[in-house]
Amino acid sequence: MNITASGLLLSCCATVLAFLPCSGEAQTYPSRQIRYIVPQAPGGSSDTLARVLAPRLASALGQPVVIDNRPGATGIIGAELTLNSPPDGHTLLQVATSHATNSAMGVKMSFDPLRDFAAITLISQQPNIWLAHPSLPARNMRQLVAFARTRPGAIDFASSGTGGSQHLAGELLNVMTGIRIMHVPYKGSPPALTDTLAGRVALMSSTMAPALPYLKGGRLFPLAVTSAKRSLAAPEVPTVAESGVPGYEATAWQGLVAPAKVPAEVINRISDELQRVLKIAEVRRQLMEQGYEPAGSSAAEFTAFTRSEIAKWTKVTAAAGLRVTP
Repeated sequence: MNITASGLLLSCCATVLAFLPCSGEAQTYPSRQIRYIVPQAPGGSSDTLARVLAPRLASALGQPVVIDNRPGATGIIGAELTLNSPPDGHTLLQVATSHATNSAMGVKMSFDPLRDFAAITLISQQPNIWLAHPSLPARNMRQLVAFARTRPGAIDFASSGTGGSQHLAGELLNVMTGIRIMHVPYKGSPPALTDTLAGRVALMSSTMAPALPYLKGGRLFPLAVTSAKRSLAAPEVPTVAESGVPGYEATAWQGLVAPAKVPAEVINRISDELQRVLKIAEVRRQLMEQGYEPAGSSAAEFTAFTRSEIAKWTKVTAAAGLRVTP
């Protein structure tokens, strides 16, 4: 073979290698155990969700997936810890609605959720549900809105904390209907639910899982769910949109992200495997029993979803006067 032919062959080989679908990073990933950061305390709903997924993801990837609970500052502590880890795909972060709403409220952060994180997949969406104590003379959302219009500022509603999906579900209701119900933040759903059951607050915006045991028996009345469609966990409860507030939607959601510099082929590998996990019948059953509705999306779809959530809630927080000013 002459030099010209030899050079042509090498050039062709280089071209073929350039278009191979997997690089060295994807072929060797993962090379050790994976740290799965959950920015919530053990036993919380996000932690429970992670513990359903972690063993299945470990089996799919061929390495242990170890949950690391890092609660605090509406997810910011866990996010900063993730960004301080090597961007090789061995540290992942499970995020929730606050990943978007912190930005929407203007919360001071050392990072940008879109610029500094690579979206992997949307794990699940979960409607909130409006619960009323029997002392409140409202058994559906229309009655609540009508009653609240006559008493602006007199009705309190509990949530698991400022800036979360439950809080913003109430602010969205205020903005869309012109009523003024007052937010009372708690440190988590359990104490908020305790005070609502006791009648210390008359109304609560709750995630589905802690609310499900109280939907029957008359201790609390389910007024409506906040999703666009009825919840699979409580199909008898109408949506807010069905109940006189068309276009209303305020879901809680969970997803998985990694530092932005993780190679794209590694991100896509994790996304593909987690989407397969979310299609397993037993996994879906376990999540739905907790009030979650399994999702699964491509990395690009989850990026677009996060961007749309930031835009939506920025408008709501501005209208409600909730944006933090420097």
